[in-house]
Amino acid sequence: MATDTPVLRMRDVSKSFGAVAAVQNVSFDLYGGEAHALVGENGAGKSTLVKMLAGVHRPDSGSIELDGTPIELATPADAKAAGIAVIYQEPTLFPDLSVAENIAMGRQPLGRFKTIDRAAMHAQAEQLFARLGVSIAPNRPARGLSIADQQLVEIAKALSADARVVVMDEPTAALTGVEVERLFAVARSLRDDGAALVFISHRFEEITALCEKVTILRDGKHVSTDPLADLSVDEMVRRMVGRDLDALFPKQDVTPGAVVLSVRGLRRDPVFADIDFEVRAGEIVALAGLVGSGRSEVVQSIFGVDPRDGGTVEVGGRKLKPGSPRAAMAAGVALVPEDRRQQGLLMELSIERNVTLPRSRALSQLGFLTGSSERRSAKEWTTRLKTKYGRLSDEVGTLSGGNQQKVVLAKWLSMAPKLLIVDEPTRGIDVGTKAEVHRLMSNLAAEGVAVLMVSSELPEVLGMADRVLVMREGRLVATLDRSEATEQSVMFAATGQEVTV
Repeated sequence: MATDTPVLRMRDVSKSFGAVAAVQNVSFDLYGGEAHALVGENGAGKSTLVKMLAGVHRPDSGSIELDGTPIELATPADAKAAGIAVIYQEPTLFPDLSVAENIAMGRQPLGRFKTIDRAAMHAQAEQLFARLGVSIAPNRPARGLSIADQQLVEIAKALSADARVVVMDEPTAALTGVEVERLFAVARSLRDDGAALVFISHRFEEITALCEKVTILRDGKHVSTDPLADLSVDEMVRRMVGRDLDALFPKQDVTPGAVVLSVRGLRRDPVFADIDFEVRAGEIVALAGLVGSGRSEVVQSIFGVDPRDGGTVEVGGRKLKPGSPRAAMAAGVALVPEDRRQQGLLMELSIERNVTLPRSRALSQLGFLTGSSERRSAKEWTTRLKTKYGRLSDEVGTLSGGNQQKVVLAKWLSMAPKLLIVDEPTRGIDVGTKAEVHRLMSNLAAEGVAVLMVSSELPEVLGMADRVLVMREGRLVATLDRSEATEQSVMFAATGQEVTV
């Protein structure tokens, strides 16, 4: 049950970075016993607002009140002292310390001689995990914990500090369905115990499953705050992007052409085996299945990132050399990987250098890559993909997640590929950018590019694919045409269940 008065209030807060106004006169109320969704496109101001709550950034103007009293959150320590805890998408534990040591960091119980009372520290951790209904050994090193368990340790830290405001910033992006359900059970428990929850996610089904209220930001400004029951998903989308989307899945009807990709008997022990399929020019084919079914490993093996133990891969009738991304690129294959930060971009390099890396030789003159040729090529593709940035010379790490994804796409599309492989193309990006990425994929297919897509989002699979190939435990178990692919048929095949009437 939500409290009658706000636990925390942000009043007309603003924050700018140079000429960029990240947050402009935003007001935001949080009530105890309530889960409050904070939504908006990438760059809408969500992260900046959270960092002001966390004491990472100080507002340029406006005020923050706790129980009606103005407070200064000049440092993260100030935020923790005020009872504000932030759980990020990528937890920040000390990997070489134990779980119990991470939970008690800065507040370790002391014994008679002012030394750390390890027995009390472990007992505290056990009590916290019992309260959360999870089983994690307090003496286990943090290194090697799954992302889901690391987040639970972060929640235990928040409980140990009696946090009254708990912010969850994209906590489910790297979790499986079972892990998400466990996290939501813990979140509901925190809410029911009186904490004020702030939940940030691009997944509307998660927002509707957890939250009672939603605040929408756009371009750093407050658009609306309403009970979730009063808003449809369509209305939330319209307010987030400031316009009506023509369609989230703008799939064009294209008559497939000649076979571009032919995979026969592809095998990598013990990950996957007996993989046979084709992708034709103008066709979008989706690899679906549960996490761990082998989808990403198959496309990485096709591109040559991972080895293969058997089978053949042909592009345009030309057999690809196993384990050679260079050979795949020479044949006209492009791979947009799932982890854009680790595998798709060089974060310390500029936007223009990332975009032009695969074409650096073609852009060179007498063996030298000139800044002007690099800049022209990068500007052409970032403009075509409607990428938002300050300067092309800025580090790519300064961009939002959605714009980083566009840079990865620009990098490969500048090569005019015959086959585009996209692994989780819209993970972690906002709904407006998702629509743009989908439109781009559809346009490429209409131009004759063959597209092979891996996606865990069923609406995306069903909305964009001409055919759906379902994998289970390293095997290809079903091939469904667009007309017969439904959420039920895909999930039945992915889980091995029998369809019952």
